[in-house]
Amino acid sequence: MSMADTIYSLASGAAVGAVAVLRLSGPGSAGAIKLLAGSLPPPRHASLRRLRAADGETLDHALVLWFPGPASYTGEDAAELHLHGGRSVIAGVMEALTAFGLRKAEPGEFTRRAFLHGKMDLTAAEGIADLIAAETAAQRRQALQQADGGLARLYGGWTERLARLLAHQEAAIEFAEDSLPTDLDAKARFGAGKLRMEIEAHLADARRGELLREGLVFAIIGAPNAGKSSLLNALVGREAAIVSARAGTTRDIVEARLDLAGVPVTLSDTAGLREAVDEIEAEGIRRAERRAEEAQLVMTVFAADQMPDAETLRWVRPETLVLVNKCDIKVPCGEISGIPTMAVSARDGTGLEGLRARLAEVALRLTGAGEGSQLTRPRHRAALTEAVALLAEAEAATLPELTAEALRAALLALGRLTGRVGVEEILDIVFRDFCIGK
Repeated sequence: MSMADTIYSLASGAAVGAVAVLRLSGPGSAGAIKLLAGSLPPPRHASLRRLRAADGETLDHALVLWFPGPASYTGEDAAELHLHGGRSVIAGVMEALTAFGLRKAEPGEFTRRAFLHGKMDLTAAEGIADLIAAETAAQRRQALQQADGGLARLYGGWTERLARLLAHQEAAIEFAEDSLPTDLDAKARFGAGKLRMEIEAHLADARRGELLREGLVFAIIGAPNAGKSSLLNALVGREAAIVSARAGTTRDIVEARLDLAGVPVTLSDTAGLREAVDEIEAEGIRRAERRAEEAQLVMTVFAADQMPDAETLRWVRPETLVLVNKCDIKVPCGEISGIPTMAVSARDGTGLEGLRARLAEVALRLTGAGEGSQLTRPRHRAALTEAVALLAEAEAATLPELTAEALRAALLALGRLTGRVGVEEILDIVFRDFCIGK
C-alpha cells in the first residue's frame, strides 16, 4: 500500500441491488471525478452526473458526492459514486477508474487511512469493523459505543495519567539537585499502584465484551430420545435438526443461531449420551462432551417418562440448566440431584416462553450487555495485562531509575491499545479482517 495512491472500492457489497456505492480516496480523487463526471460537484452535495469512460462512452447516470480533505472519512480528498447496481455498470466504472490511474483498495484500507490521518484511534477502527459485522442489537450498541470512542477515552485517560507520572519521575531523576519535591518517587509508585488496580478491575470482566462480540454457545445434552432435537427446533422456530423416534439419530453437532435479548447465541444439539453402538456414534458422543465443556451454558435434558440416566446426571451441576422435557406426557419431578428443574414440552410448547426468558437472562448476565465500555478483543487484554505487570514492577522498584523504566514500558503497552505508541507491528493485524470498501 502507498498513501500516494488514489484508491477505489465498492462499499455497498457484491450483491446485485438497485444502487451500488463506489468510494474513492486519495490525492487523485478530484482529477478522477473531473475525468469521469466532467467537473467537481459542490462539496457534500449530491449531484446527478453523466459518467463517461476515457473514450467518451456513457457508463451511467449517477449521483456524485465530493468530500475535500480533511473533512472526509479518511481525512483525504474523497468521493462517492452512487451508481445503478447492475454488474456491467459497476464493472465499467471500475475499468474507467483504473484507466484514470486509480487502484482497487485493500481490505480495511479506507479505515486504515482514516487512522493514519488522525480521524480515529485503533479501538474506534475496531468498533467500526464490529459494527459492520454486528448481528444483534446488543452487538450493535457495543460496537457503536466503541466506534464513538468509549474505549479510547478510557484508555486515553489512563495513558495521560501514566505519561504524567513518568514525566514527574524523569524530572526527579534529571534534576535531582534543583530543589524539586523529595517525594516524587513515592508519588510515582503510589500512582502506579492506583492505576494498576483500576486496570485490574477492568480486566476482571469474565470476558463479557469478547463473549458478546463473538457470541455465546449453549450446549443441549441428554440421553437419546430425551427430545433434544425437538427442543432445539422449538426454540429456534424451524426444523434445524432431524427428529425421529429412532434413538441415536443425531450423530454430529447440529447448530442454530438465536437472538436472545440482543445477544447472539449458538444452540448446539448433540449426540445422545449412552453406551455407543459403533465408532461413529462414539465419536459423536465425544464431540458432544467436548462441546459441553466449551459451552458457556450446559442444558441437560431429561425425559419426564424416563428415569434420569447416569450419563446425563454427570453433567448436572449448580451452574447447569436442568430441563425435564415431555411434561405433556407425565408430570416431571421438581428437582434432579438437588438442582431445581424446568418443565417443558417441545411438542405443545409448555414452558418454552419461560425457558427463553431464562436463557435470555443468562445471556445478558454472561455478556454484561449495556454495562458500558468493555474489553472486546484479546489484543486489548494482552496489552492491559502487560501494563499491569509493568506497573507492579514500578511499585516494587527500589531505585528511581527502575521505576521510570517500568513506567515507560507500561506507557508503551497502553499506547498500543489506541495506536498512539508502537503501532507499526499491529496495524496489519487490526485492519486485515476488514471487509473490502471499508
